[in-house]
Amino acid sequence: MKNIYIPPKQRWFGQAFDSIFILVLVYASLMAPLFFESEEVVNPDNIAVQVSPSWESLNVNAVEQQQWEKLGFDAESAGEIINDRFDYTIEPISLIVTALILIGYFIFMLQVSKKEYREVIAEKFGSPE
Repeated sequence: MKNIYIPPKQRWFGQAFDSIFILVLVYASLMAPLFFESEEVVNPDNIAVQVSPSWESLNVNAVEQQQWEKLGFDAESAGEIINDRFDYTIEPISLIVTALILIGYFIFMLQVSKKEYREVIAEKFGSPE
């Protein structure tokens, strides 16, 4: 009869810790941009006279207008969302820090995986000695 591999069981504490840790990491990664959002300084000389937008000035057709109204928006409140442009500037320091974190995590995972892989091989087939 062949030896059937039975992997070691992880205790409930380890599973709970892993799940909570991953949940905290996901939450932190989603909330981090909100905490680091910079406050823009408004120059009073550059303030333009704001006009109340209309659906036509927002280039919204009748069907889109109905959908915005179903969501509870009027032309003015929808105009704030429609005209809000994303800022795609890349900050070199943030890019370098992010790259270093990702590279460090990748190296860490390779080292841990290498160790665990050797443990599984040793458990399944015996140690090489």
